[in-house]
Amino acid sequence: MIKKELYETPHIDDMKDLLEQSVKLYGDRPAFKFKKENLDKVHTNAKINVDEFGIITYRQFKYDIDCLGTKLCSMGLKNKRISIISNNRYEWCVSYMSIVAGTGIVVPLDRSLPDNEIESSLIRSEVEAVFFEDKYLDLMKEIAKKCNTKIKYFINFDYKEDAGDVLSFEKLLNLGIDDLRTGNMEFLNAKIDNENMGIMLFTSGTTSMAKIVMLSHKNIMSDIMGVSKVIKVYDTDSLLSFLPLHHTFESTVWLFALSKGAAVAFCDGLKYIAQNLAEYRTSVMVCVPLLFENMYKKIMSTIKDSGKENLIKIIAPISNSLLKIGIDIRKKIFKDIHNNLGGNIRLFISGAAAIDKETVIGFNTFGLDMLQGYGLTETAPVLTVENDKYRKVGSVGLPIPEVEIKIDNPDKDGIGEIIARGPNVMLGYYENEEKTNEVLKGEWFYTGDLGYLDKEGYLFITGRKKDVIVLKNGKNIFPEEVEMLVNRNEYIAESLIYGKPDKDGDLKLCVKIVYKKELAEKMDKQEIEAMLKEHIKQINKTMPPYKYIREIVITDEPLIKTTTQKIKRHEEIKSLV
Repeated sequence: MIKKELYETPHIDDMKDLLEQSVKLYGDRPAFKFKKENLDKVHTNAKINVDEFGIITYRQFKYDIDCLGTKLCSMGLKNKRISIISNNRYEWCVSYMSIVAGTGIVVPLDRSLPDNEIESSLIRSEVEAVFFEDKYLDLMKEIAKKCNTKIKYFINFDYKEDAGDVLSFEKLLNLGIDDLRTGNMEFLNAKIDNENMGIMLFTSGTTSMAKIVMLSHKNIMSDIMGVSKVIKVYDTDSLLSFLPLHHTFESTVWLFALSKGAAVAFCDGLKYIAQNLAEYRTSVMVCVPLLFENMYKKIMSTIKDSGKENLIKIIAPISNSLLKIGIDIRKKIFKDIHNNLGGNIRLFISGAAAIDKETVIGFNTFGLDMLQGYGLTETAPVLTVENDKYRKVGSVGLPIPEVEIKIDNPDKDGIGEIIARGPNVMLGYYENEEKTNEVLKGEWFYTGDLGYLDKEGYLFITGRKKDVIVLKNGKNIFPEEVEMLVNRNEYIAESLIYGKPDKDGDLKLCVKIVYKKELAEKMDKQEIEAMLKEHIKQINKTMPPYKYIREIVITDEPLIKTTTQKIKRHEEIKSLV
């Protein structure tokens, strides 16, 4: 086991404490950046400083939070549950902090849920107010008519004025100023119990079946402090927020940025990532493997089309050798690649699933340093992460401070279920004692993920316990490992490995391949099928016979995914088997 180098970081008790410390340390630093053309869409009581961006400082951000939080308390929402559903935006962050930093319990909802599941979520979580953007207006009006929830207040981010039963977010901010002026101190003087439930998060899946994770301020803050001790982020950094804020991964990343004084900008969408990286001069980006893998394949495809593939193969080993003796020339010799990503990227952080080794090695070779991490909603979420000094390709790093990782019931190869304990482990599942007891056994949380620890303590993920394909001969196949090999083809967007009953009563390994639509401009359907089958044939040559892929389904339609781009494996397999 190696000893980690830790960076100094202040102790944070709760999210109110986080906000106050950040304002004290970084008060006049930019907390949020906006493009000038989007300023009229930002609802704030703060004065937006305009240079090449619109900027809201940490001090101004807190003022908006204080105004809204004070108004929410005066509306009788103290200690109540309040939901938020919208795309990533400034108002989401203000609402979140105004709830958790002195009002009540926040219930972020997945913006991609169908209407019936949104309604079910609002009923199950027993919220008494909901913040939403105009996209959900008709649904909220319908829910209000049914009177089947506890909701007293429907608050629209996009309304300038109240309209009927729907309140204006902007007006509430303004009314909060009046409440503060008349001496309402209920929000400002609020005391936070950091061990009680402060956040309710729905796990992915249909809401009727989805579990609700109960997290405390202590869970979140211990996780942020743990990550802060091993990853360097500075108050000069700019972070692009891409993943949905309702998800604990992106939410904690945003709070981590807040604790470090970094500026946050919101991505305009998947196809605008490269453009936004340049526009906001992004230096740090946290995302999921699928996006990073596709970015890397696009870079490699561009290099190939430019005829520089052989040159890169010659230069890269020289650059890597120089790096070992402390000479870093990567950003100079791979300047074009950096410029295509805005020219300021210094750190990529990948989480939420395993990433292909080739992508990690490739980005690091180009001087785009990539760190990997691992965690779950139930662990607030980070359990392990790499850092500048301690990293190992293929692993998801070492446990963060105060977290302990063990492998339960390992097989002969050391692979077993990953279990964890630490102050970031959830309180339990809301009103679901049975499911809570299945995963919380004493101090240990059973993740449902399989992996192993090497001699130095690095964690390697092999797959989800429930997704392992078990053959009659007892051999285990981890689909994610095979999918990484399949996905290395530049024309493949994604793939799904699954087991299908064969004539002999065993399972045969099959793959569903999603090829990139632009491939149809270069080849006809028969040529595409021939090329992909040859790709699978070459993969099979590297495999033992029991891992051979024996059946291929080819399509250009994307696989069903969650909002964090995880494949809904079981939904896909249902239609294939």
